[in-house]
Amino acid sequence: MALAALVVGWSFLCGHPAPTPGQGARPAPAASRAAAGAAAAAPVAFRPSVLLRSAVTAGRAGGKRQLRVPPQRRPFDPARLARTLDRHLAGWPGRLSAAAADLGTGRTFRYRAHERMITASTVKVEILMGLLLTASWRELGAHTRRLAGLMIRASDNRAADRLWEVLGYAAGLNRVSWAFGLRHTGAVDGRCVDLYCWGVVRTTAADQVRLMRQLATGAGPLAAADRRAVLSLMRDVLPRQRWGVSAGACAGDTVAVKNGWMRRVHNHLWVIASVGLITRHDRHYAIAVLSEGSATMAEGVARVERVARAIMTALRGGGCGPAAEAPVRRAAAGRAVPGGQSAGATSR
Repeated sequence: MALAALVVGWSFLCGHPAPTPGQGARPAPAASRAAAGAAAAAPVAFRPSVLLRSAVTAGRAGGKRQLRVPPQRRPFDPARLARTLDRHLAGWPGRLSAAAADLGTGRTFRYRAHERMITASTVKVEILMGLLLTASWRELGAHTRRLAGLMIRASDNRAADRLWEVLGYAAGLNRVSWAFGLRHTGAVDGRCVDLYCWGVVRTTAADQVRLMRQLATGAGPLAAADRRAVLSLMRDVLPRQRWGVSAGACAGDTVAVKNGWMRRVHNHLWVIASVGLITRHDRHYAIAVLSEGSATMAEGVARVERVARAIMTALRGGGCGPAAEAPVRRAAAGRAVPGGQSAGATSR
C-alpha cells in the first residue's frame, strides 16, 4: 500500500508516469517492451503538476529565479496586542496611552485611550484646524500661512504663540475642540514660563485619533482644500522631527505626523507625544501615542516608537517584510530637537 501511494504521488507531482515496480508487474508484449526501452533511454524532463505550479509564484531577479511566497496575515487580536504593550511597559513608572484606527475597515484599537494626557506640541495641529474654521487656507493671508508653516513643519513655538492669540487663547481652543467633537480635550489660560499654556492642553489618545480621522476622511467641518493644506504641512515636517508614530510605517507609505516633547519643571521628566496618519494606496491609519514620565527625551521617543510599531504591525496583520525599512529619519538619540515646547515649561 505504501509503495502504491508513493507511485501515485510521484505521478501526480511530476506530471509523467512513474517507473513500474519490478515485482508483481504484469508482463508486457514484446513490442510494448521495445517501445518502453526506447522511451527509458531518452531523458525525461521534470514537469511540475498544475497544482504544484499554482502553489508558488516564481519571479526573475538578476537572471535567477526566485520564489515569492505571499505573506501570511494574522487576524487582528486586540487583547493580545494589549498584553504585548503591557509587557513593553512593565516596570516603567510613567504613563502611556494609545489609540489607532484602520479607516478603511473600521478596525480600532485603544490602550488606556481615555486617560487625559498632555499634548505638548501636538496641539498645534488643532490650533491650525481651528483657524481654518474661521477662514479658508487661501483667506488666512500670507503672513498667517507662513506662521502656520513654521508652527507645523518646524514646531516653532513663537509662531504657535501668535496663532494662539488669533484663535482666542484657551477659550478659542475649547470652542474648536467642541466643534470637532473632542469631548476630553481642554485648555487653560495663562503663561507657562515664557510661552502661553497651549503646550499643557489635556487630551486623550481617542480624541486625537478622532481628529486625525476628520483630516483624512472629511467627516468633520473642514473643507477638503483646507484638510489638504494641513496634511501637506504634516507630511513635510523637518527631517529631524520625523520620529514617533512614523516608526510604524513601511517603505512606500506616506506619513503625516506632528510630534510634541516637553521637559516638565516640577519633576524634570519628559512628555513625549506623537499623532499622525499613515497612508498606503489610499488606505489610511490614524494613530496617536501619548506618554508622560520618561527620564530622557531619547528614552521617551524610543518607547513611543516601539508602541507605534507594535500597533501598526497588529493592525496590518503582519510586519513590513524583511526588506522594508521605515521611510523616515529618526531624531538623534539623546539630543533635544529644537522647536518643541520650552524645556522650562510647566503644567498646572
